[in-house]
Amino acid sequence: MVELQINTTQNVNINFVAASVGERILAYLIDLIIKLAYVVVTYQILFKAFEINEILVDMDMWSIIAIILTFYLPVIFYSLIFETFLDGQTIGKRIMKIKVVKIDGYQASIYDYLVRWFFRIIDLNMASGIVALVTIATSKKSQRLGDMTAGTSVITLKNNVNISHTILEELEEDYVPTYPNVIKLSDNDARIIKETYTRAKAARDYETLIKLRQKIIEVIELKEYNQNDMQFIDTILKDYNYYTQNM
Repeated sequence: MVELQINTTQNVNINFVAASVGERILAYLIDLIIKLAYVVVTYQILFKAFEINEILVDMDMWSIIAIILTFYLPVIFYSLIFETFLDGQTIGKRIMKIKVVKIDGYQASIYDYLVRWFFRIIDLNMASGIVALVTIATSKKSQRLGDMTAGTSVITLKNNVNISHTILEELEEDYVPTYPNVIKLSDNDARIIKETYTRAKAARDYETLIKLRQKIIEVIELKEYNQNDMQFIDTILKDYNYYTQNM
C-alpha cells in the first residue's frame, strides 16, 4: 500500500492511498471490454445493416481511412473524454472506485488528461503495457510515465473504515471537558483533525502539529490554553466527543 500526501492550495496536507496495480489493471480491462463492445456494435450497425462497405468501394484510400477513423474516434479518445467529464475517472475507474488526481493539490485540467492520454502510446500500447507496469511498481507515487509528466497519480476512493478512522474517542465516565468552544467544529472538521493528528503524531511531524493547533485555535476562537500541541489536540478531540455525545 502506497500513501500519497497531497499539499492543497490552502497549504493543508491530505493523505490518500494510491490505487494498486491490480485495481488499475481491472479498470483498464473493464474499459477495454467497453471499447471492444462499441467496435463490435458499430461494425454490425454500419458495415452490416447499412452495407457501408459498398459505399467505401468507390472511394480512395484516404477517404476510407477518414470515414473509419471518424466512427472509431470515441475509442481512440475514450480515456481523455471520460477523465475530462467524469473528474478523473473512466467507466472502469468509476467501477473500481479509483480516480486521477493532481499531486500538487490543484484540480486536474484537460491538459493533464491530454498528457496522460498521449503517453498511453508508450505506457500501454508499446510492449503490451509492460512499461506502465514497471514504472507504477517502481515509482514512489505509483505513477506511470504519463502520470509523471502530467504531475498526477491514481488514488483509491475505497474507505476501509474501522473505529480508529472515525471521530470517536474513548472517554472516562468522570471526564471533564476543557474547551467548550469545540462545539464550533463540525463532524467533518473533527474527522480531518483526527486523521491529520494521527498521521503527524506517528511520523513525528511537529510542523504539521503546530499548523493544526493554530488552525483549531483560529476556528474555535480560543484565547487561552496551557498544553503542548499533542496534548491540546488530543483534548480537543475528546472534548468534541464529550459535547456531541451528550447533546
